[in-house]
Amino acid sequence: MHRLDLTFPVGGDACAAWVYAPVAPSPAPAPILVLAHGLTGTRRDRLGAFAECFAAHGCHAVVFDHRGFGDSTGQPDRFVPARQLEDWAHAIAFARSVVGADPDRVVTFGSSMGGGNALAAAARDPRVAAAISQVPFLDLRRQAHRSPPLVAARMMLAALRGGHLPAVGQPGEAAFINAPGSEAGWRHVVAIGEDSRWRDRASARWLLGRPFNPGRHAEALHCPWLVCVGGDDRVARPAPAIAAARRAPRGELRVYPGVGHFDVYDGPEHEAVVADQLAFLDRHVLTAEERRSTPARPSPAGAPTP
Repeated sequence: MHRLDLTFPVGGDACAAWVYAPVAPSPAPAPILVLAHGLTGTRRDRLGAFAECFAAHGCHAVVFDHRGFGDSTGQPDRFVPARQLEDWAHAIAFARSVVGADPDRVVTFGSSMGGGNALAAAARDPRVAAAISQVPFLDLRRQAHRSPPLVAARMMLAALRGGHLPAVGQPGEAAFINAPGSEAGWRHVVAIGEDSRWRDRASARWLLGRPFNPGRHAEALHCPWLVCVGGDDRVARPAPAIAAARRAPRGELRVYPGVGHFDVYDGPEHEAVVADQLAFLDRHVLTAEERRSTPARPSPAGAPTP
């Protein structure tokens, strides 16, 4: 697998990025996907596994770390939703400059809060050809696990003081993600990742601002949008993501019964989700000639939901 380790500038800082080329390059420009996690996740936390599948399917891919996280520079562990969207805009511009990539066939791809960012970034850029959101947070207020009042109060106190909170924790702990089983689930993802640079903390002041709600962009989204929802997701509740996918003019919904928030990163659940994502690219992004030149994959396994 051919991969370059590069950076692109954002506001005086540098976002670290892996750039993948198609396994079987074509003389014609090929589609390019831009991939990222959200909150504290980094490119090393199993996003490379998805990018490798896309490269094997004839696409370029850019996998990047937000400023302050992973291998990127910037104030460490500073999380601001609007700031991450700035990183997305620069990542998309960088992707369009990749040699051999088609600048009019950019696809945004995000996991968890990155799934919300992938939707918002596509909505802001009319040239984006398609978007993919897996196990996405699209409406944090309605999707997040509800902590007991005392825990919520401790989180807001940290926000008021301008402090930090752990990214993951046990139920009853003041952490951004504290649904049952979530800490073990995410730490498994980190453990099977690629020499992870993940840190278990993020700034909390953003909790005082406008609630994270990229799902509001669904109704006006101009491009095809694939939404991959874990039917047993206890971190990002499925119902709001399902509703958003149905509101989108060109939304496509896949629900995976029994699949939790962190199950999509390896094993048969990963294979099922990737099969649906590649089929989505076949339908909306790849040309007939490009589809003929890619190796066969297993049939899509997600359950289409009208």
